[in-house]
Amino acid sequence: MARKQNDDLLIEDELAAAFLNDDDLSQVQAPHTPAVDETDSAEDEFPGQLAVDVYETEEKLVVKARTAGVNKEELDVSISDGILTISGTLSSGDDSSATNWHIQECFWGEFSRTLALPVAVKEDEVEAVLKDGVLTISFSKVKQEQAKKIQVL
Repeated sequence: MARKQNDDLLIEDELAAAFLNDDDLSQVQAPHTPAVDETDSAEDEFPGQLAVDVYETEEKLVVKARTAGVNKEELDVSISDGILTISGTLSSGDDSSATNWHIQECFWGEFSRTLALPVAVKEDEVEAVLKDGVLTISFSKVKQEQAKKIQVL
């Protein structure tokens, strides 16, 4: 049986599919050859996604996000009913004189991230600090009382 040029890619996808569970199979895509005039119009419609780390200490819930290059004036952080939203704009500066891009891997433009906080927090006891390109948001946790044992008589 003769092989086509893209058969190797198809075999790699089939091998990857063999090790994925059913939920992951929906993410496997056939090889794609972009059209000549295909642009990133999807990026224009949807803001970029901001990566975050979320962890707890004894007293706090902490959310950290890399926001290097973002001025604090261009950040919007809000919380409502346990839902945290971080959004802003990352400006690349003045590159309007660029006539021929060779590589463009950096994300520039609007970004947004909305997440449900995993524990109850005091929304009025929050501190947000932008330092060295890292946004750190610290919430005081709501104390959950331990269940009390009731003696049955």
